[in-house]
Amino acid sequence: MPQTAQKSALNVASALLEKARPVLVVFFDIDGVLTDGGLHFTEHGETIKRFNTLDGHGIKLLQKAGITPAVVTGRDSAPLRLRLQQLGVEHVVFGTEDKLPAAQAMLDRLGLGWHQAAAMGDDWPDLPVMQRCALACAPVNAHAENLAIADWVSRAQGGHGAVRELCDLLLLATGHYQRLLEQYQS
Repeated sequence: MPQTAQKSALNVASALLEKARPVLVVFFDIDGVLTDGGLHFTEHGETIKRFNTLDGHGIKLLQKAGITPAVVTGRDSAPLRLRLQQLGVEHVVFGTEDKLPAAQAMLDRLGLGWHQAAAMGDDWPDLPVMQRCALACAPVNAHAENLAIADWVSRAQGGHGAVRELCDLLLLATGHYQRLLEQYQS
């Protein structure tokens, strides 16, 4: 697919691609971003989460492009840890509602600044990180306050491909989309 067709397929403005180009790390929330935000409990009180495979593959593609996926979440569970391990996500902070210090510590470890970061969040605890990033993103079903500060809003809802849309945007902006796509077209 030619580059112009890719842009129109994702409905991406040139100014947005320019803003996304320097991104080298992406902070993701879990509930409402990588999942649909619903909490399913077994009769034993265990939490069950549903993850979208499109989102997971997008995260793997980011890694192939040299963009680091990072997770800062207020929750912690065995299924969540397993899924992130399966995806190879190494930069994770579990069980924190104060996400800004956790994100700052990750940036420090990576030797990166806020001008090289993007974040996707859906609710108030995500706002401090979103406000500092070069590219603030939200799923279409995020809280109104998150939508108000977002530079970009997905067409898909959280847990239903919103993360993949952001991954594709970043791959386009950094020039990796076509190269990675061609690996699957051989």
